[in-house]
Amino acid sequence: MSAAAATTATVTNLSSLSSSQTKPYSLSPNTPFSLFPPTSSRTHRTLLTTASKNPISRITSTNKTNPDHQSLSIYSDDDDDDYYDDKPREECGVVGIYGDPEASRLCYLALHALQHRGQEGAGIVAVNGDVLQSVTGVGLVADVFNESKLRQLPGGLAIGHVRYSTAGSSMLKNVQPFVAGYRFGSVGVAHNGNLVNYQSLRAMLEENGSIFNTSSDTEVVLHLIAISKARPFFLRIVEACEKLEGAYSMVFLTEDKLVAVRDPYGFRPLVMGRRSNGAIVFASETCALDLIEATCEREVHPGEVLVVDKDGIQSLCLMPHPEPKACIFEHIYFALPTSIVFGRSVYESRRAFGEILAIEAPADCDVVIAVPDSGVVAALGYAAKIGVPFQQGLIRSHYVGRTFIEPSQKIRDFGVKLKLSPVRAVLEGKRVVVVDDSIVRGTTSSKIVRLLKEAGAKEVHMRIASPPIIGSCYYGVDTPSTEELISNRMSVEEIREFIGLDSLAFLPFDSLKKLLGSDSNNFCYACFSGKYPVEPTGKVKRVGDFVDDGLNGSIGSIDGGWIQGTRVQEGKTSTDQKMEEETVSL
Repeated sequence: MSAAAATTATVTNLSSLSSSQTKPYSLSPNTPFSLFPPTSSRTHRTLLTTASKNPISRITSTNKTNPDHQSLSIYSDDDDDDYYDDKPREECGVVGIYGDPEASRLCYLALHALQHRGQEGAGIVAVNGDVLQSVTGVGLVADVFNESKLRQLPGGLAIGHVRYSTAGSSMLKNVQPFVAGYRFGSVGVAHNGNLVNYQSLRAMLEENGSIFNTSSDTEVVLHLIAISKARPFFLRIVEACEKLEGAYSMVFLTEDKLVAVRDPYGFRPLVMGRRSNGAIVFASETCALDLIEATCEREVHPGEVLVVDKDGIQSLCLMPHPEPKACIFEHIYFALPTSIVFGRSVYESRRAFGEILAIEAPADCDVVIAVPDSGVVAALGYAAKIGVPFQQGLIRSHYVGRTFIEPSQKIRDFGVKLKLSPVRAVLEGKRVVVVDDSIVRGTTSSKIVRLLKEAGAKEVHMRIASPPIIGSCYYGVDTPSTEELISNRMSVEEIREFIGLDSLAFLPFDSLKKLLGSDSNNFCYACFSGKYPVEPTGKVKRVGDFVDDGLNGSIGSIDGGWIQGTRVQEGKTSTDQKMEEETVSL
C-alpha cells in the first residue's frame, strides 16, 4: 500500500462516521487558532580563560567519576524496553540567562522544567569573571547537579542544556553545552536541532586541519566560528550559521554576551522572556520561563540573531528566511501542555485534535481512556465531544527509569507492565476507546491492547491524535528508520489487525491542515508526507547526536546511526522510493 493511501485511509471497522466535508469543526472557544502571532552518575568540570590561544579543538572531555552517585544499571536486552523506544524523541532543550546573580541556579530550575525534552544528559556553563566554568554529566538534571556543583557556577550569565541520545559508554563527551577556547577568547554553545549538511561541513573542516573531539554536529558550529574572520563576535556566529542547513535553535555565551539564534525555517522553538529584575531569559519552551517567574515577551523569530550584553538587546536578521516550517510534533507530543509553542497553547491544540477525532471517528463505547501522559489532553477532547466519560484506565508509574534489572523468569510484556498498570474497575466488561498521540513501530501499542483485554475490556478501540508517521525526521527528532515505521509498511487495517484492535483511526492529515487554517503552510509535515523542507544531502544522521562508542579514525568509520538522505521525485511517494533511494547503515 502506498504512503498516500496509508495517509488517507485512516479509519477502519467503524459503525458510523461523520463527514468532515459537510460539518464544520466546533472546537474549544477559548482562543482563536493562530500558531503564528503577528509580531547520573558521571560529571566533569571545564575551565577556559579569555587568554586562551588554543585552537577550537580544545573542547574538554575530562571524565571524573562522582563517588556520590554510584548505582547499578543493567539494561534489559529484551524488546520490552520498547515502551521507552516506541515514541519519537525530542533531542534536547536549551536555556540561557543574562543579568541575574543567580543565573546558574535559575538555569538548573529551567532545565528541570525542560526535562521532558531530554533525560540522558545535562549541563550548565556559567561566566565567573572572564572564565567560562562548566559542569556536565550523564543522567537527569537532579542526578547531575547538587548544591556543591551549583556553587562552582557563580556569575550573572549562564546557558544550560538537557539531552536525549541512545545509551553509550562514552556518551559524556557529547553532553552539552560545549565550551571551547579560540584566539579571541572562549565560547559556549547549547544546540537544539540537527544539521543535515553536517558531514560535508565536518569533512571540509577536517581537510583544513580542524580536529574534532566529539561526534556531535554542534561541534561544527564552534569550528566555523573559530575560522571566521568577521568582527565583532556575533558576526562570526552569523557567518557560521549562513553555512548551516537544517534545524538549529542555539544559545551562545562569551565572557560578556548571550546570543540566541534560530534557523531560517524555525523548525525548533525558542522564546525570550524577562524576569522582574530585568534579567533576559531564552528557553525552548515557555514552561521553563513560568518556573523561574519570567514573563514571555516573544518568540525568537526564524532567521533571527538576538545579542544581549551591557548595552541591551540587539536584533539582527540572520539571512532572508523562507516560509516557516515549525515542527508540528511540538504540539502533538514533545512540548508540555502548559507551554505556549509557536504562539499557541499546546493544551488547546491537543484538545482540538481529540475533538476532531471524535467528529471524524466516533465509536460506540462506554469509557474513554488515555495512554499517559501524552494522550491525556486529546482523550479529554475526544470524550467531551462524544459525551462519554473520561477515566484513568491506565496508571503510569513515575518511578521507573530507562534501566532496570529483568527478572530471571520471563514475564510477557515486562517493560510495559512496569510502566503502565491497567485499572480493572474501569475496564472490566467495558467497550473502551484508548487515545494516544502517535504510533511509531506499533510494538508498544500491541502490548497495551493486550494489557487492556487481560484486565477485562470487552472491546478496545484506538484513536491516534496525529496522522500516520511514514517518514524519518532529519531536524532534531529521533525517529526510527523508514523501514521500522509501521505506517510506512502497513495499511490502517493491517495495523489494526497487528495490534489486535476492534477499530483504529488516525487524525486525518487533511483535517489537521484544515484546523491550522491559514497557518497550515508554516509547519513541517515531513514525518507524515515524506516531503522535506530542507533536503538532506549525502549521509545525514538519524539522530541529532550520534554516540561515540570509542571508534577512532575518519568520520567514515563512525557509521552506526547514519542513513542515506532521500529526495522524493516528482510523481513518487517516499514509500515508492524507499527501497531504491534510502539505505540504512547498521
